[in-house]
Formats: sequence, C-alpha cells, structure tokens
Amino acid sequence: MVIKVKLREKKISGNRQSLYLDFYPAIPHPETGEPTRREFLGMYLFDKAKNPIEKQHNKETLQLAEQIRQKRENYLNKPEIYTGYEKEQLKIKEQGEQNFVTYFKCLADKRKASNHDNWVSAYNYLETFTKGNLKFADLNEKFCNEFKEYLLTTKSNKSNKVTLAQNSAVSYFNKLKATLKQAYKDGYLLADLNAKIEPIKQAETRRNFLTIEELNSLVKTECNNPLLKRAALFSALTGLRFSDIKNLVWSELEYIENNGYFIQFKQQKTKGVEMMPISEQAYGLLGERKEPTDKVFEGLTYSAYENKHLYQWIGAAGITKDITFHCFRHTFATLQLSKGTDIYTVSKMLGHRELKTTQVYAKIIDQTKRDAANKIQLDF
Repeated sequence: MVIKVKLREKKISGNRQSLYLDFYPAIPHPETGEPTRREFLGMYLFDKAKNPIEKQHNKETLQLAEQIRQKRENYLNKPEIYTGYEKEQLKIKEQGEQNFVTYFKCLADKRKASNHDNWVSAYNYLETFTKGNLKFADLNEKFCNEFKEYLLTTKSNKSNKVTLAQNSAVSYFNKLKATLKQAYKDGYLLADLNAKIEPIKQAETRRNFLTIEELNSLVKTECNNPLLKRAALFSALTGLRFSDIKNLVWSELEYIENNGYFIQFKQQKTKGVEMMPISEQAYGLLGERKEPTDKVFEGLTYSAYENKHLYQWIGAAGITKDITFHCFRHTFATLQLSKGTDIYTVSKMLGHRELKTTQVYAKIIDQTKRDAANKIQLDF
C-alpha cells in the first residue's frame, strides 16, 4: 500500500501558518502506536508575508519542509533504501531542525494558573533573546550560559527602567532547564544538556514581618477600608495568601465538635487541597455567615488604590516598616516559630510543598534572637 504524504498548513496565532504532514492512510504514531494522520513540524510561515525578511523566511522554511516531506514519504514507502542507522540519523537530523522556541511555547501552554503566567513570562524573554528562532541542533552549553547572562542583565519587561530581579531570572532560567530536560526525554536532544548547566543562584530576600505588639497596634487603629483590615488580620492569624482569602467561600468553613473551626480549600498557587484549623479569633473576623457559595470577603480586591489604604493604616499605627499584604503571611510564620511551634507544623499550615521553603523563616528567628542578645551591652 502506498502512503501519500502531503504538506499542509494550519492557521495559528500571530498571523502565521503552522506546517504539518498529512498521511493517507493513517500511520502508527511513533510513541503511542495509535493511528494518526498528522505530524506537526514545529515550523511556520508568515501569513501574507509583508517584507523581504518574512518572504525569505517563508521560502527557506517551505524548502526545508518539502525536503522533510519527501524523506518521510521515502521512508514510509521505500524502507529498503534506508539502513537502520540511516533511519535513525534521518530522524535525529529532522528533529534537530525543529524550533526549540516553539517547543518551549507548547510546554508553556500546557501549564495552568499562576504557573502558566510564569512560563509565558519566561517564554517572552527567550523569544526576545532568540528572535523566535532557535533550532534544537543549535542548543549547547554556550547558548544556555549566554541566555543566563542575558536574564541577569536585561531590563524588566514590566519596567524598562530597572533590571530584571534576580529571583525572576532564577525562575525563568529554571523553565529553560525544565524544557531541556523534557526535550531530552522526548528525543529531541541526544545529550542531557540540562544536567550540564548550573542554575542561577537564588538571591536572599528580606521578608518583613510584624511583631505581636505591632499587630495589636493595628487592631486598635482604624482603616479606611475595614474589609481590607479584617482580611489582613485574618492572614496574620492563619497564614493564608491574599488569593486564597479573596476566593474563600462559606462552604469551605466548618465547625467540628470538640475540635473547633476548620477551612477546607484548594490553594490557588500550589493547587494542594488543605484542611486547616483556625482559631476562634480568626473565625470572629469573618462576620455573619452567608450562603455556601458566597465569598467570605466579598468585594476584596487588589489594586494600587486599595494598597494606599493599607499603607495609610500601617502608618497611622506608627509602623515605619515597608509592609505589604503578603507580609501578614510572613508575620504568621515568624510568630508561630517564635512561640515554639515546630517548623514542620508551620510548613504544613502554610501549605508549603517542601520544608526548605519554610526554613527561611527560621533564619529570621535566629537573626531576631541575635539582635535581641546584642541589645544588652555592659560598660567593660
């Protein structure tokens, strides 16, 4: 039976056409063994090329795609003309010609929620650095280290006046490493390039927190936005993130006889399902119970305008620290550890996946103790 292989196009975003091979009849998928009619090449054409560069790109891409189509057709219909070694070399060469940046974007599109946004940000820097065109065959340690240096020195996409934060560079470079690891598993890379390159070191970040005295001062200080005040104090008593507080609904709160109040919810960031006990004081901040699907903090929003109320409230309480809403979560962790709660319990209450994420708060406590010890000075 003769298998026909046609080169076809499919519209994608950015006024482009993705190129793929159309097999008739269907052939077994090389990985799953299931019948398939399509094989996307990871190559694209500009739809209605507008300038000489785009026209040249289309011409060269079509020539390469046609070569791949011809070789695939020969491979399927005339297997005797290729030895096993030649078939493997043909496959390696074809995969090497595919676009790594496009492959990266495909992995980013599979991510969800906040992780997806982080992958998209990483893709934007990679796309800018490579101008959207990087073959698998051109990937090497030199490129990876040059991209690392680029992330550490480039301007932030959010503000062209400041350099990209180091911990953002850490995150984006880790996305590159994850993509290299997956590409090796998928057979696009002959060597595990990810294992050969060092990640960017995480920068030490200062996590501001409030003392119990400062928290009590905030309790007694009026805020122009009472809802924001209740939510912030609730975070300090529970360790919940703003996103989790904002999305909390009444059905997720329950009272268990002889055990007290609990929240059962899915964390917005980690997607982990948590069953977390909360104090009666924390429950008292929630107000009158409403319908199960109603939000507990209905109307809570995050904006520059609301942050203004937060800063005014902090200032009115006589606190001069640089405090954001997230600092109330830091406050919960720091106060729990200072009161003797073991780090494993604090880690579970914060919803951390790894204990090392919580250990940064232990460092804060150690430094606080050191500062306290140095306050007593004798005149020797």
